[in-house]
Amino acid sequence: MLFGQEHVRRYLQTDGAEGHDWQGTTVLILTTTGRRSGESRSTPLIYGKRGDDHVVVASKGGAEEDPAWYLNLAAEPEVTVQVRGDRFKARAHTATAQEKPELWRMMTERWPSYEEYQRKTSREIPVVVLERQE
Repeated sequence: MLFGQEHVRRYLQTDGAEGHDWQGTTVLILTTTGRRSGESRSTPLIYGKRGDDHVVVASKGGAEEDPAWYLNLAAEPEVTVQVRGDRFKARAHTATAQEKPELWRMMTERWPSYEEYQRKTSREIPVVVLERQE
């Protein structure tokens, strides 16, 4: 994870007053259902916006394996998202080959290190679209 459970705790306690703005970018909290445990797992992630959708990157700092949160949402795409005090249900999908180039550009503008992470790994780093469900 980028910055751990203390970040999640402060973000949730303060509705993002602490933790939304981070190192020159913005962060949401993504809560997935553990694919083995069935338990809720919350992760702080840098995000971008495309219309009403939120966009995150499954980089894991360029590790060879996908992050656990990505494996969880691949198994169960119904997730919960919190942006500041706004908490909502979303359906997650991995960006298609058509969607990804534009979304990758947007996200590397928000966090240029994603380019470095991609160079470090042989896997193609997924971009995930979180579609708000009303």
